[in-house]
Amino acid sequence: MKTSESRYHKCMYFASGSLARKIEKLAIDCWKKLGLAPSHAYLLMIVLEEPGMQPGVLAEELQLSPSTVTRLIEKLEEKKLVVRTSEGKITNVYPTPKGKELGPQLKSCATEFNETYSAILGKEESARLIQSINRITDKLPS
Repeated sequence: MKTSESRYHKCMYFASGSLARKIEKLAIDCWKKLGLAPSHAYLLMIVLEEPGMQPGVLAEELQLSPSTVTRLIEKLEEKKLVVRTSEGKITNVYPTPKGKELGPQLKSCATEFNETYSAILGKEESARLIQSINRITDKLPS
C-alpha cells in the first residue's frame, strides 16, 4: 500500500510523522561523515555563528526543550567541540578550536542536505514546504 493511499493519509499526525522520519533519514545520511547527529551539527553551527550564546536562546532557535539542548551541549562537550562558561547564573556556549575547524565541513553538509531534498522535491516546492511548515508551527502551541 502506498503512503498516499494509507488509511491515515489525511491525519496530520501520521503525515507529519512520516515526513519527519524520511527527512531525518536524509539528514542523518548527510551528517554521518562528521560523526554528528543533525541536531548536534545545527547547534554547533549556531554556536560557530554566534559564540557565547546562552542555552535558552539555543533552545528557542532550534525549537527544542531546554533539557534537550542541555543534552546536546553535553554530547558536544564530550566530543570537545564546545565548552560552557558560567558567569554567575549566566551560562554561555563557545566553540572550541576543534569545533571551529569543523565549520567548513558543517557548511558543506548543510549544503549537501539542502541539495539532496531539493533534488527530490524541487527547489520551489522545497521552499514553499519549509515556509508552510514554519507558518503552521508558529500557529500551534508549544
